[in-house]
Amino acid sequence: MRKGLLFLSLFVFVQTQGQILKKITDKAKQKIENKSDKAADDAASGKKEENNVNEVKDTTTAPVSNSNQSASLKVYSKYDFVPGEKILVFEDFMQDAVGDFPAKWNTNASGEIMTINNIPGHWFAMGKTGVYMPDFIDSLPDDFTLEFDMLIDQTAHSWGLDVNLAELQNRDQPKDWSSAANHFSLNILPGNPGTGSSSYHRRKNGVGETTTKTKITQFENMSIPVHVSFWRQKERLRVYMNEEKVWDVPKAIQAGAKLNSLVFSIPNIAQWHFLITNLRLAVGAPDTRKKILEQNKWVTHGILFDVNSATIKPESYGTLKEMANVLKEYPDLKVKIVGHTDADGNDASNLDLSKRRAASVKVALAKEFGIDESRMETDGKGESEPIDKNDTPAGKANNRRVEFIKI
Repeated sequence: MRKGLLFLSLFVFVQTQGQILKKITDKAKQKIENKSDKAADDAASGKKEENNVNEVKDTTTAPVSNSNQSASLKVYSKYDFVPGEKILVFEDFMQDAVGDFPAKWNTNASGEIMTINNIPGHWFAMGKTGVYMPDFIDSLPDDFTLEFDMLIDQTAHSWGLDVNLAELQNRDQPKDWSSAANHFSLNILPGNPGTGSSSYHRRKNGVGETTTKTKITQFENMSIPVHVSFWRQKERLRVYMNEEKVWDVPKAIQAGAKLNSLVFSIPNIAQWHFLITNLRLAVGAPDTRKKILEQNKWVTHGILFDVNSATIKPESYGTLKEMANVLKEYPDLKVKIVGHTDADGNDASNLDLSKRRAASVKVALAKEFGIDESRMETDGKGESEPIDKNDTPAGKANNRRVEFIKI
């Protein structure tokens, strides 16, 4: 399939049919391309970059900083999402050059990698009718979690982005997702205040079913990324946007269905763009109680932090709550909280960051869940104890973790 390029200037752009506009100034593009691979990886994994070049794309307002950790976590007080135990895929597009279509994706349309002012990392911008499929995701097993961050540059339209989990007969033809015997298709339709909506269509053994729409408000501030999460447990599928559980469908997936493809699709000619990054696929249902009580250790990748910071992201709430519930159920249980990083960046800085992150977890468990601080110790190992290779994005993501060790 042809892989094209499409210019995107966030919030301020002009597009006409059949026209590919100039992407970025040569000077700014050269600055980006001259960044080393290591510096790019540092930006994605929480390491500080000295000469940030994100200014080549601008937003009308800067993203709201997550400066108040406690308030942010409380917003997620009903959030029960807990990621799978092992990360199989982590796609942050850092291996792709700005302006290019991502090398490991398939499409019959066009898109490009870009950066956004004040928001770290690379983003994949999709803005033309067609399908976009990561070739490297070829299995969506009975128990998995799928997450990504999403932005949009305009709102109030009559169609949106479809996120499709499908059992394709021919993975070389992702455009055929709608005719797959088994699929679950989530439609995300951002809108102006009060007009955003979400709906889903499912097909099980060739029989289709469409739901009514439900209101969503998460995309009303277009300068702040929205965290979208899927959680499959056999037939059941739950969908979250930020802290809200948008859908909880007990019989969403046909029993025995072999879902093998993730396909993003734009069903009609668009004059706006959907942007995604930090795509994470993880497998295995976490069993916190068994791991900590019988195996004396629970390893989680579900506690996330701001870039180069010990500030806990609010979507970590469900994982923190899992651990807090076990500590409340067993009042004599004591744990050591240990932070770990990947191997990017300076050894000493990684060690210090891992210690500060462990301390933040202790504070959150005490302040938000009432766990006695005397029951928790903290430590950090930096990059010294990897559990996976540090030469792939997924391996690095597995190494960035928090461990709870029974003491």
